[in-house]
Amino acid sequence: MPSSSTNGINVLKLLFTQLRPKQWTKNLLVFAALLFSLKAVDLSAFIRSLAAFFLFSFVSGCVYIINDYADREADRIHPVKKNRPMASGALNPALALWFGGVLLAASLVASFFINPLLTVLLVVYFTLNVSYSFKLKHMVILDIMVIASGFVLRAIAGGLAIYVHLTPWFLLCTMLLSLFLAIGKRRHELFLLEDQKGSHRKVLENYSFALLDQLTGIVATATIISYSLFTFTAGRTIYLMWTIPLVIYGIFRYLYLVHIENKGGAPDRMLLEDKHILVTVILYVISVVAILLLFE
Repeated sequence: MPSSSTNGINVLKLLFTQLRPKQWTKNLLVFAALLFSLKAVDLSAFIRSLAAFFLFSFVSGCVYIINDYADREADRIHPVKKNRPMASGALNPALALWFGGVLLAASLVASFFINPLLTVLLVVYFTLNVSYSFKLKHMVILDIMVIASGFVLRAIAGGLAIYVHLTPWFLLCTMLLSLFLAIGKRRHELFLLEDQKGSHRKVLENYSFALLDQLTGIVATATIISYSLFTFTAGRTIYLMWTIPLVIYGIFRYLYLVHIENKGGAPDRMLLEDKHILVTVILYVISVVAILLLFE
């Protein structure tokens, strides 16, 4: 028989898995404020950004706990989500909820010492996403807009952590890019569950490939135009325009993966698994750092 210590370790592993650490790459957006304010930050600002990253990861993990608790029955018929801790039956749902409550409270208290406004933002993020789990995810169009708003809140959180204001242009680009990824996610779900789309996620009954493809085209175009205008009019060095080709390639590559390889269900996983997108992101970050250090 396995020892109690072994069982305890297994439970801790399940709880950590329940926080979906593989999706924490989404929270790297917290560092955007740090990246675009490179000359005005110091080590303490980096530490605050790092703390905000983990706090956002923990709070988003608490949202995942509630979401998986609510969806555990539906997830059992999903080809991928059926392996999640609660859906598979490996993790006690009551224990997961208790753990999430303690983690949420601790994260909010810690965020208050960084910036009280960060605490308010985390509460807004948590409330919005819990509302999504129970109601908003069933409302067509609004569901993808809520997903996108979560990324905008991440970007704002990074600014609050180091007391830096992000420009409206940057927030608009973030919103549009997030919409682009959310639409791709819905399209992938529609592809996987086309024959039983309503049994897993009711809102899929209101979507079609034609609608999602049209929305993708609109948002992709708006993203490229908005980012281009951001590089010219956001008050930073005009040489940021050199990063426009990287943004265009990244969007085109993602469209290729969605339409040709039928991917897009997990944008965070694609960032790590697709070498083309990963290299593009790395080159983009290096380019922005170099341009801001050399020309601003």
